[in-house]
Amino acid sequence: MTQLEKLRLPLVVAGLFVFSNLLITGVSPYRVGVGRADCTGPPVEIGFMGYAEFSQRGHGIHLRQFSRAFIFEDELGERIVFVSADAGMMGHAVKRDVIDLLQKKYGDLYRFENVVLSGTHSHSVPSGFLMSFLYDIASLGFVPQNFNALVEGITLSIVRAHESMQEGRVYVSETEVADASINRSPSAYENNPKDERMLYKDYTDKKLVQVKVVDSEGKPLGAINWFAVHPTSMNKTNCFVSSDNVGYASILLEQEMNPDSLPGQGKFVGAMAASNLGDVSPNVMGPKCEKTGLPCDLLTSSCPSGTGSCIASGPGKDMFDSTRMIAKRIYTAASKLLRTKKSREIRGPIAFAHKFIDMTAATVPYYNRTSERNEEVHGCYPAMGYSFAAGTTDGPGAFDFRQAMLTDTTFWNTARDLIAVPTSDDKSCHAPKPILVASGRTTFSYETQPKIVPVQILLLGDFAVAAVPAEFTTMSGRRLRKTIEEASLEAGGKKVKVVVAGLSNMYTSYVATPEEYAIQRYEGASTLYGPHTLTIYLHHFNALMKAIVNGESVEEGPSPPFEDYKQITLSTGVVYDGHPFRMYFGDVQEQPNESYTRGETVRASFVAGNPRNNLMHEKTYFTVEKQMGEDQWKVIATDASWETKFKWIRKSTLFAYSDIEFEWQTGPETDGGVYRIQHFGYWRYILGGTYPYNGTTRNFSIL
Repeated sequence: MTQLEKLRLPLVVAGLFVFSNLLITGVSPYRVGVGRADCTGPPVEIGFMGYAEFSQRGHGIHLRQFSRAFIFEDELGERIVFVSADAGMMGHAVKRDVIDLLQKKYGDLYRFENVVLSGTHSHSVPSGFLMSFLYDIASLGFVPQNFNALVEGITLSIVRAHESMQEGRVYVSETEVADASINRSPSAYENNPKDERMLYKDYTDKKLVQVKVVDSEGKPLGAINWFAVHPTSMNKTNCFVSSDNVGYASILLEQEMNPDSLPGQGKFVGAMAASNLGDVSPNVMGPKCEKTGLPCDLLTSSCPSGTGSCIASGPGKDMFDSTRMIAKRIYTAASKLLRTKKSREIRGPIAFAHKFIDMTAATVPYYNRTSERNEEVHGCYPAMGYSFAAGTTDGPGAFDFRQAMLTDTTFWNTARDLIAVPTSDDKSCHAPKPILVASGRTTFSYETQPKIVPVQILLLGDFAVAAVPAEFTTMSGRRLRKTIEEASLEAGGKKVKVVVAGLSNMYTSYVATPEEYAIQRYEGASTLYGPHTLTIYLHHFNALMKAIVNGESVEEGPSPPFEDYKQITLSTGVVYDGHPFRMYFGDVQEQPNESYTRGETVRASFVAGNPRNNLMHEKTYFTVEKQMGEDQWKVIATDASWETKFKWIRKSTLFAYSDIEFEWQTGPETDGGVYRIQHFGYWRYILGGTYPYNGTTRNFSIL
């Protein structure tokens, strides 16, 4: 036994004694805290992250982005933090800067090891924050304003959770959401061993797992809900900032638990966090050929010439309706779990483990369920395959690329080699993937894609959160959960419940099983480190779990490179704002009608400054207000509300004129009465400085 283990053993024994007493006395076993903060990025002129569609640039807001933080502390003072942010994914530099800010305020209480930051993976939020060339290309490089918005919003959510710490209890429960997801790569999934597939009834994980946090009196404070589905109900034609289906599901849950509160407000915090969503789509109507409506080719997701792209659709009449429907299905399941009597209380000590791995140098024992080979396998330099360019049925790619491409072409290889030439070892290592982008061999000033990745486990009693820096496919996530469960038992520990927290701490594209990788659909082609990527992760998560059970320290491993000073930024800032002659910022260009009936859309437009002048965190660009008495108005909707959206329009590039069009969709439940709309913003003076303005429409009636 090492000296460290000798010192730790009495603490573990003491911890077990303390928790056994808690079980007897009924005292709250944990201190808990929840917090939420606005982390909305620049809503206009910046490319979105997810579809890699250069034309998909922000023009306004439909739903704001929020960061939701949860802190748990046991009797011994061990503390863990889980954050789910409405972001495309999470970046290492974002977490690094969040930790730096927290340590300036709280010392070393919050560290890389005990904090997990997870992105929900909405494809309708601004990009440019990952500091990896390939991932930031859609935004024309690094976008400091978006990076800072995430860092500051996430930090504030954790600070609020820290300041709300109190005695509480934690419960876990689960249910099925049967009609919110399908597997978008069934031909790859079916290449997994049949006996393994027979263990599961569905091609995707339909379970929604909820961790509920209550105060000492049993009143709900918050909930984390893990459910595997892509937030791609909003398709690549969308140009409104939106947290998509899971973001709206969070808002619905929070508004139910915080009656009469606006989105982003109220004490209860409800997160819908990412899980193993790699091959999971919300477009449950399935893929069809765009022009004929006929089924696509199952293997390649392609259509006959002249029949358009292979595109999957959601259950609604358009992408907004589909987003709403999928969100309500997820929300309904989460809401029922909050009230279920079948939840199980989580008790026991808190622990955690974290490590960085150089995937290009990782060597681990071979893993295969159906055979045993006494050999080792290793990771490859990052590379993307041909089918990566084909996109998915949620967002098809361009040119003549198809999914499941196993051969290369002279034309595209020539184009590839202008950027970076893969070595013979690269080609052999990645086989059968034909390499389209040899991202590990590029010679740009900074990394094209990461080589060093984090793996991390948070353990809350017998509940384990496996934080992965990628999009694990359904079966990859199932194997990971099984590996961690078995590792705990093999080390002499207890049976643990495991959830996969996807897109956490860093982003490294996809992780497919070796069998799925062999098919080379989009997910396999986007598995960065070769066919044994999952094998490497399974090995290291196994080791992390055993280290936790045995009370062993974990070597931190090599740190990712610091490359902030190398970042390229091609998107320009706001130079100045102008306004038409005899008009000023905030003036109403188009007034609402004098009256509307319920169900109609209210519209107004204003002379505006560029929304990038101020992101209005914890505020709003618009309010819908109802008259409650003489000179008394109540805000009933903001730019974070589902029923509102605004669109920013550049009217003149030379004179920098801009308008903002605002819409409020009334419904059957809208109260009759007198209303008005207010717009708030900032304009930039040509000689420097930004200045606030606001404008108000005339009053109008809802009949």
